[in-house]
Amino acid sequence: MSLVAPAIDPRELRRAFGMFATGVLIVTTRAGERVHGMTANSFTSVSLDPPLVLICIDHRASIRQALNDHGHYGLSVLSEEQQHLSRHFSSRGGEPLDVGFEDLSGLPVVEGALAQFACRITQASDAGDHLIYIAEVIGYRHGPGEPLLYFGGGYKQLHKPQASEMHA
Repeated sequence: MSLVAPAIDPRELRRAFGMFATGVLIVTTRAGERVHGMTANSFTSVSLDPPLVLICIDHRASIRQALNDHGHYGLSVLSEEQQHLSRHFSSRGGEPLDVGFEDLSGLPVVEGALAQFACRITQASDAGDHLIYIAEVIGYRHGPGEPLLYFGGGYKQLHKPQASEMHA
């Protein structure tokens, strides 16, 4: 039996991929004293032993060179109150924004994020129009809150049932 793949329409494929709800995070690294950051939703925990994660970064992303040069990155999982940060780091040449960063194992991470990870890149692999960065987690912390979600091309929040829904 031979499988024949239909022609793939990239816009429709993007919409289909968008049907998978994801969290939203900011990837950060340093270039000298400057912090570089970008919004991402392509993140996966890979292994607990050793502790590994991966992110996928477009070859055209301006942060790519800084990641390659520094060899480390920070990840900040955004809360539903941090949508403005996601928008800021996903635009180019936007209005300046005073972003609060804090240090985690020597790496900048976004203040108040739900979870923060400090990562050391162990592998970078070409995969089509993206690079896959696999990294060892060298530090982390997390706190309470609700996540910022992305689904179907837009931001979403978890549905919080009303008291009447809980007892129906």
